[in-house]
Amino acid sequence: MPAPVLPDALCHLNGELLPLREAKISVLDRGFIFGDGLYEVIPVYGRRCFRFAEHMARLERGLAKLRIPNPHSRDGWLALARELVATQPADDQLVYIEITRGVAPRDHVMPEGLTPTVFVMTNPMKPPSAEQRHHGVACVTARDFRWERGDIKSVSLLGNVLARQISADQGAVETVLFRDGWLTEASSSNVWVVHEGALLGTPKSGHVLEGIRYDLLAELCAEVGIAYNLRPIAESDVRAADELILTSATKEVLPITRLDGEPVGHGALRGKPGPVYARLYEAYQRAKLEQSV
Repeated sequence: MPAPVLPDALCHLNGELLPLREAKISVLDRGFIFGDGLYEVIPVYGRRCFRFAEHMARLERGLAKLRIPNPHSRDGWLALARELVATQPADDQLVYIEITRGVAPRDHVMPEGLTPTVFVMTNPMKPPSAEQRHHGVACVTARDFRWERGDIKSVSLLGNVLARQISADQGAVETVLFRDGWLTEASSSNVWVVHEGALLGTPKSGHVLEGIRYDLLAELCAEVGIAYNLRPIAESDVRAADELILTSATKEVLPITRLDGEPVGHGALRGKPGPVYARLYEAYQRAKLEQSV
């Protein structure tokens, strides 16, 4: 099988702008050896970064938890992102930032005084298709077997990769995860339940990544008059939901209409995108215009 061809694009690596195909790191980088680092993905609409301050706040929280110094100020990160975005032909992009602890002899103990490795690239946005938005998507469920620090957006994503492959093997879009009978999230998305017109989400915890859309959906719900509540959600509540919704940087808001082969919802809307999704999607499109820098 031939090796994949790397995109002919520029990236940023440790202060240098260079072609992605030429970017290289040390084999002793702790991100490579231990997955000792974190990442952030920032949507770009019309060449403007969406909810940039919120992404930076999460990046700062994660770096503090890992005890990795922040290599840039917020203005520095924004300038770096804009520089890369300007090199790409697409107006809508995804800026990927990865920061690792840096290069050191292999030892589990976190060395002090390392210079963090900083890598940034951008790719064209690949949003859900019109068909997926119109008909919704299929998902499957699995036990949440990942580690206990899901609140850190770690580059150690093997558990998420294995979880996502469960759905990929079944031709589904996502794997919805349960821990001890309670909803956590999906392999690379947050999951929302609609019950009697209200939007329900799982509380922020060590088992759930605080998606940027957490606070955004609270704002959008207030804007369009949808009740919003974070509380523990049992698996039975998920399976009995009126609507199920995925959110992420790439999916924005996306309806789940089949779960483990069964239609989601009730009555005439069974197996179809519902009205809460439709109102949130429209509000999200307005937010994209208003909340980008």
